[in-house]
Amino acid sequence: MADYASPESVPPDAESTFVLLDRANAGDSAALDLLFARYLKPLQRWASGRLPAWARAAADTHDLVQDTLLNAFKKIGSFEPKREGAFQAYLRQAVMNRLRDQLRRVQARQRTESLVDPHDEIGVSPLDHAIGMEMFERYEAALSRLSTEEQEAIIGRVEMENTYDELAKNLGKPSGDAARMAVTRALVRLAEEMQRGAQR
Repeated sequence: MADYASPESVPPDAESTFVLLDRANAGDSAALDLLFARYLKPLQRWASGRLPAWARAAADTHDLVQDTLLNAFKKIGSFEPKREGAFQAYLRQAVMNRLRDQLRRVQARQRTESLVDPHDEIGVSPLDHAIGMEMFERYEAALSRLSTEEQEAIIGRVEMENTYDELAKNLGKPSGDAARMAVTRALVRLAEEMQRGAQR
């Protein structure tokens, strides 16, 4: 692939993800480059806080995201999104899976290499880490129980920091206000599911 422009350099009236996916599936490498540029920086921003500091040294988060996107784009022909936001959610899940794999590898290596708790070095106790992981797992489990559109609304707004106008386009909503209402409803449902999960 070519050197990638930042998503900010992609004009707001650029072709839709659907059009770019069609072009990429037809072998258009320029379309693939545009898709890569559109999603790389937002996913790198999103992923930067997902790996704890003690795991980050083993693999640079930005490289991990770039590598995940390259692998995802190799299988791009098998993906048929219903909405613009579906492709973003698909890529986010691919990155999430890689982050989880990375954490498991680092934790396994640290258990075999040293009896020193890796959290001690950065002032995070095993209890703090466990509580953080438990909350994260509850969030992910609750998110998975929502409808596809609710998931896309939350991922797009809360995780990927899309504007409401961007989100309206991604969700197929008529306006930013409609997207805002969709996010509000989705967040209410997420809170209900997280509460339900905590009671189990």
